[in-house]
Amino acid sequence: MILGIGIDIVELKRIRRLLEKNNRFLKRVLTEAEQEKAMTLTAHRRTEYVAGRFAAKEAFSKANKTGIGKLGFQQIEIINCANGAPQMQVEGMEDIYIHLSISHSGELAIAQVLLEKR
Repeated sequence: MILGIGIDIVELKRIRRLLEKNNRFLKRVLTEAEQEKAMTLTAHRRTEYVAGRFAAKEAFSKANKTGIGKLGFQQIEIINCANGAPQMQVEGMEDIYIHLSISHSGELAIAQVLLEKR
């Protein structure tokens, strides 16, 4: 049974400006493991990575119908499977299957999340 669907789109220039300012946004939005991965990437790829993860976490909060305030960014982690596909893990939601898609095109990152009862 589908429990919720969420989508979010982010302009890369917005994320680029935040990342150029300082690391506060990066530390607020990404888990430690995600931050470590981000720091291995080139500046452009890092911007895409952070924008995609931010969009995915926002899309999750919409699908979950809670907003990001109830469940913080640090409780949502996105890892990559062996084939490169993103997989979302959320504390306390092991009984929910989370379908995630992240895409980048030009100056945009978009993510869609579908929550399904296991």
